[in-house]
Amino acid sequence: MAGILDLLNSDLGKTIINGVSGSTGTDQSKTSSVLTMGLPVLMKAMERNASTSEGAQGLLGALNGKHDGSILDNLGGLFGSGDQGLKTDGSKILGHVLGQKQQGVQQVIGQKAGLDAGSVGNILQVAAPILMGVLGKQAKQSNVSSQNGLGGLLGGLLGGASQTGAVTKEQTFLEQVLDSDGDGSVIDDVAGMVLGGSGKKGGLGGLLGGLFGK
Repeated sequence: MAGILDLLNSDLGKTIINGVSGSTGTDQSKTSSVLTMGLPVLMKAMERNASTSEGAQGLLGALNGKHDGSILDNLGGLFGSGDQGLKTDGSKILGHVLGQKQQGVQQVIGQKAGLDAGSVGNILQVAAPILMGVLGKQAKQSNVSSQNGLGGLLGGLLGGASQTGAVTKEQTFLEQVLDSDGDGSVIDDVAGMVLGGSGKKGGLGGLLGGLFGK
């Protein structure tokens, strides 16, 4: 989880938050809250999907093709254009990654961020293609070409809050979700990852040095 916070606290992360906020007409602090909770959920869901050979090959194909990281080259222009195609693409990504859990995930995050599920969905739709671009760029830099490599990439980017000794607001959020949600949601998987400390050491600190450091 610390890794995701590193991303959102980087210059690129601030650009993403500001851009998504402007594109969706949502307060920046609430946009940040949604992304802080939503991005690890999406990445954990991708990690779970990539645990199968078919799922891994599908994700690798996307990262080597459309989502190769080139979207990050001109985020200012992308947000400035108000490209509806971004949300259309994001909607497809969310549907594929979260499946039938999508609405429930949006509702839970919305309750914690003070937004309705539809507003959360709008934010995640804009952010999802950018997150895929981040993954695609890192996959290219790390020469990821196998299921094991992909699992290592996602696990490393997710990181582990307990490895750093950090107690974050995301942990509180996930504990609250566990209290109110017993349907086996993907959020429970994220909670297990954070509260159980199964993430890898280093998080984004090392992995994203080359990605965001200029």
